[in-house]
Amino acid sequence: MKVAASLLASDFARLGEEVEKVSRSGADFIHVDVMDGFFVRNITMGSDIIEAIRPYASIPFDVHLMITEPSRYFTDFAGAGADIITFHAEAGSNLLNAINAVKSTGKKVGVAIKPTTLVDELLECLPMIDLAVVMTVEPGFGGQAFMPEMMSKVRVLREEIRRLRLETQIEVDGGINKETAKMAAQSGADICVAGTSIFKSSDMTQAIAGIKGV
Repeated sequence: MKVAASLLASDFARLGEEVEKVSRSGADFIHVDVMDGFFVRNITMGSDIIEAIRPYASIPFDVHLMITEPSRYFTDFAGAGADIITFHAEAGSNLLNAINAVKSTGKKVGVAIKPTTLVDELLECLPMIDLAVVMTVEPGFGGQAFMPEMMSKVRVLREEIRRLRLETQIEVDGGINKETAKMAAQSGADICVAGTSIFKSSDMTQAIAGIKGV
């Protein structure tokens, strides 16, 4: 299991330091939630902030766009230092065109689905993407409870990836701690996004190790 540390739960007043600390503590990715107040109610950070914090860690930046018309911003986030750009299947863009637009920037592409969205949305594009993201909370705010019923989607995706012999990875996002990460791993997930359980812990290294199952 790999861990993507979600900055949504970090101390925004010390963002660069938080990125550096979580990277040293064993995170595999820095997960950046970008929200515009329209696709989800919350508003967070944009490409300028990502560019400012990028020098604080050498590990990949996993940028999750929870915004309307995401295709308008792919180039901006690629230029700011994103290594993976994930957008939502529900965001309204033509899925194939949006996937190709991310690929044209030279970055890896991910597609995410909300809890109410059928897994079919990911199955259709699975051979074309690097990351299939299953939301295990309603997107928009951190600190929510994990939805175990979403693991059925993960199991379906894992079976299809095996059947087609793909290298696509499965990421689960929301409500991740040591216990729920184990559930995600058993269902076939490759990456867990965790925020509160890492940044609000007394020992960040131990928290990350617990999620990894070390």
